[in-house]
Amino acid sequence: MSSLAVRKAAPATGTTPGTAQGPPLRRRIALVPTLTLLLGALYCLLPVAWVLIAATKSGSELFSTFTFLPGTGFSDNLSDLNAYRDGIYWQWMGNSALYAGLGALLSTAVSAISGYALAIYRFRGREAVFNVLMAGVLMPPVILAIPQYLLMAKADLADSHWSVLLPLILSPYGVYLSRIYAAAAVPADVVEAGRMDGASEWRIFARVALPMMVPGLVTVFLFQFVAVWNNFLLPYIMLSDDEKFPITLGLFTLLEQGANTPALYTLVITGALLAVIPLIALFLVVQRFWSLDLLSGAVKS
Repeated sequence: MSSLAVRKAAPATGTTPGTAQGPPLRRRIALVPTLTLLLGALYCLLPVAWVLIAATKSGSELFSTFTFLPGTGFSDNLSDLNAYRDGIYWQWMGNSALYAGLGALLSTAVSAISGYALAIYRFRGREAVFNVLMAGVLMPPVILAIPQYLLMAKADLADSHWSVLLPLILSPYGVYLSRIYAAAAVPADVVEAGRMDGASEWRIFARVALPMMVPGLVTVFLFQFVAVWNNFLLPYIMLSDDEKFPITLGLFTLLEQGANTPALYTLVITGALLAVIPLIALFLVVQRFWSLDLLSGAVKS
């Protein structure tokens, strides 16, 4: 009988009995996505770290010290930036806030109404309209910039705030996101119940559908705000008065002047650092609101 007994295999040398021994190659392959993400994060954060450190350097330190060694001129850079042309930098920041804030708000409103209509209503040509909008998503902005300028010049709106705001109101990508979210978040039964109760279509949208679409619209607003804040090509074509420039175009003019006046390089770097702060603050605020809204929706359901 002892010769017929099945003997258990002894654990391999250097291993703990009773633990699963996975192939080493599989464990190494599992580390590849993590390493890839770490490299991607380093690639994205390295320029941010450079701007953060370079903004602390004076003009002489910027070109003579180690790249990632902090300097001693941050307060002087802020003072010089504030004093440059009587504080025109802050006027550029205000223009960017106007373009991005008002433009994103109007674009979100148009996207909400358009996306809701395309998701809820059935009408002839609906898919054709949606396909045209999808084509607009694929259209590079550089192709539309010149025709938009010609239209604004024909309407005598070139070199005005409206020449930057009006082309940004319709966002094909925002309409696409709104339609997808409205189709998923607004049940057709709820809309029909509102109609049976005698509510108008506008009242159903404003009181019933819009609160359900808020998390998606917050995302549309955030995307559009960041896109308008970072927009350079459209203001570059539309505007000639530097007092109406957004921050991107204003810093570009400073950078061009820095070729003849190297002292302006520190102003450009410090201005670029300050220009990122509103985006970070907005993202943190919107992310908190977004999370709370999703959580409250889950509790109510």
